[in-house]
Amino acid sequence: MRSREHAVEPAEEPPLSGESGRRAPRGRYLVVLSVAALGVVYGDIGTSPLYAVRACFHGTHAVAPSQGNVLGVMSLVFWSLALVISLKYVALVMRAHNHGEGGILALLSLLPRCEGLARQRSMLCAVGLFGAALLYGDGMITPAISVLSAVEGLHVDTPVLDPYVVPATAVILAGLFVFQRRGTGGVGAVFGPLMLIWFVSIATLGAVNIARAPDVLVAVDPRHAVRFFAASGWNGFLVLGAVFLVVTGGEALYADMGHFGSRPIRLAWFTLVLPALVLNYLGQGALLLRDTAAAENPFFRMIPGPLHYPMVALATVATIIASQAIISGAFSLTRQAVLLGYSPRLKIIHTSRREVGQIYVPAINWTLMAGTIGLVVAFRSSSNLTGAYGVAVSATMAITTVLLAVVARERWGWPPAVAALVAGVFLAVELAFLAANMVKVVAGGWVSLAVACGVFTLMTTWRRGRLLLAERLRVLAVADEMLVESLAEVPPVRVPGTAVFLDRTVAGVPSAFLHNLRHNRVMHEHVVFLTVLAAPAPYVAGSARWSARSLGLGIHRMIVRLGFMEYPDIPAVLARIRDRRFQLGSNDTTFFLGDHTIVPTERPGMAMWRKRLFTLMARNARSAAVFFHLPPNRVVELGAQIEL
Repeated sequence: MRSREHAVEPAEEPPLSGESGRRAPRGRYLVVLSVAALGVVYGDIGTSPLYAVRACFHGTHAVAPSQGNVLGVMSLVFWSLALVISLKYVALVMRAHNHGEGGILALLSLLPRCEGLARQRSMLCAVGLFGAALLYGDGMITPAISVLSAVEGLHVDTPVLDPYVVPATAVILAGLFVFQRRGTGGVGAVFGPLMLIWFVSIATLGAVNIARAPDVLVAVDPRHAVRFFAASGWNGFLVLGAVFLVVTGGEALYADMGHFGSRPIRLAWFTLVLPALVLNYLGQGALLLRDTAAAENPFFRMIPGPLHYPMVALATVATIIASQAIISGAFSLTRQAVLLGYSPRLKIIHTSRREVGQIYVPAINWTLMAGTIGLVVAFRSSSNLTGAYGVAVSATMAITTVLLAVVARERWGWPPAVAALVAGVFLAVELAFLAANMVKVVAGGWVSLAVACGVFTLMTTWRRGRLLLAERLRVLAVADEMLVESLAEVPPVRVPGTAVFLDRTVAGVPSAFLHNLRHNRVMHEHVVFLTVLAAPAPYVAGSARWSARSLGLGIHRMIVRLGFMEYPDIPAVLARIRDRRFQLGSNDTTFFLGDHTIVPTERPGMAMWRKRLFTLMARNARSAAVFFHLPPNRVVELGAQIEL
């Protein structure tokens, strides 16, 4: 089993934070970006009206659509959007960005690296990593429940089409995943305008129904939520699991902020998305006040007959767009995990020459496709899928709040009492949502938890295995000073050109160099020991990109830093380095890689089953030569056996 161990190493320098280098958009450009954000950022939360209210009044743990229950649920919906999305995510969490990039891994990179907080940081990183793993479960369930709930609109008007709902959903999802390899650049421009039509349409439907039963507007009074809990008791608490569905796009909103910046996202939320969602939810409540039988599917029951099929088509398109955003988010998360050292190298295809964020990861795509279609076939209805939905997202939201409290205290300088108070308010809401969702575990919530546990195990095993491998290599490595002294005493034959030896450490001679010297008995005129580090920032530019120091005798140790959102093209990076000490952009440069055979042993450090798992992952990792885009005709691989 072979492992080419030259994946990007996490950098050890303090994390970077602050504003991104981009200028704040203004005027027409701000409007354009805000519309574009509708198709990427708000696809998930924007399609929640298709199934959220229905789950409250129809299915497992539902309550009767009485006037008190309707007003209570509508009050919970309104204040959930206000507190969780508007206040927490849009106003507060989006401030915790890493050079403009959001998401739970970016939030992890903002945690302090003080020596006194090393143990706490390790625990927080483990918790945050599990939160990131939970998003993969969400990546399977969201496309399934969104598209299925839209196609179910056919059943409302023509029940005879009911047998075709599941097959049609599977075909649509299969087409969506097959399309991923073509990239989103060609159709991305139409996503925003289509979602604009969607939000205007659902707002209009809601406003029309509110006009027919304006009494529903009193639901903005939070006392109706209190009365609902007092009257419904335990059953009312369980309904929180369904109410939570209205805020499930919060994490996606934060994760996608790097595409547009915070300003366009905030503008789109407060001027269009929030009003449209509130109007539609209250419109569904107004319909239920007039017709309790509409609880079977209140969203599609709002639609006038002639507009039914066009609205089903628009809803299907909206859910496809929402699914696209989730899938793209899974791709981005995977790339960040690879560059930060939590995942083996995978095949990552850039589908756009202009946008670095547009990528395609085949392994993740086909895994999500199999899981998503499997969920549709297994659960067969969006009502059943709501039992599997919510557990992962509610847990991730609570984890985000905990990490945010630490960042606010250590990075922003908030007083401990203030940070604890703000986090406590959000946690009270989110832990209530999580507790209500935990009853769904048996009904299907175990799916997302199982996926998260599997991904978390893979990530932590890979991370720990790499640290052990680096430790073993450091023990076996020859010190830089000893090498120079030895070469000075017995000079080897020098040949023209530059040799670049990729090294996973920043000290000690790469094993590939020693093997080359021992077997070929020559040394190039210029020698570079190259280590690639993943900086805890999305992009690295200027003088921070690379550094080098001379070891003597024409040997140099170089460190190249890449952001976790950057394209790892090492030849392109080296070609831009202008330094008289070495010529890295010429055809005389040869790249040497160490190809290590890992042998699991009983040595301490990690359980044997995890060592075997790490070995299997390493064997299937993508070649370092391909991952770093090294020219095939200038790569030499030299092997060695390492006991783990």
